[in-house]
Amino acid sequence: MYAPTALAEDIMLAAVDAALGGEGELAKVLDGLDAPIYATNARGVVSYFNPACVGFAGRLPAVGKDRWCVTWRLYTDAGAFLPHAKCPMAMAIHEKRPVRGMTAKAERPDGTWVSFMPLPTPLIDGAGRLLGAVNMLIDVTEVRQIAELRRQAERCMRLAQGFIERPTGDALTLMAAEYQSKAADLERAAMPSLYFA
Repeated sequence: MYAPTALAEDIMLAAVDAALGGEGELAKVLDGLDAPIYATNARGVVSYFNPACVGFAGRLPAVGKDRWCVTWRLYTDAGAFLPHAKCPMAMAIHEKRPVRGMTAKAERPDGTWVSFMPLPTPLIDGAGRLLGAVNMLIDVTEVRQIAELRRQAERCMRLAQGFIERPTGDALTLMAAEYQSKAADLERAAMPSLYFA
């Protein structure tokens, strides 16, 4: 649904290169980034996370204990519970391939939610052995809110065109304009973070 930008892919490639270069270099490269990025070993156990993961997940991930993901609970876009063992990172590790084009929802311990697109990428050495994986989580919550506001505006306009009764049609047209205005305001406010969406 949402394709990662070339910039997001470039960041992932840098993270993979750094991870293959050694754990110390990985931390230096990734700690300063605003994008949540974490690494696991070949069994999916979290071995590193950057500070952005804490804000994204709403919790402090547990290195050496958490498996597959830094989030608390995962759900599909449709709202079905998604066990960590079946998440995109687990798929990337089990199948030894990058997973792209998927989105999910994460629930934080405080009850808030974030919609995101993961970019899990396995780390494979020159002999073809799986070393682990690196994942970047791109927040698409605002992108989805903007899209939903625009869908509501279009729906109101379609309904307004179907009403012969002028007051009802005018009210629906006004509602459509309000939805469009809210979408534009949110898009302007979120502009820096939308470069990854």
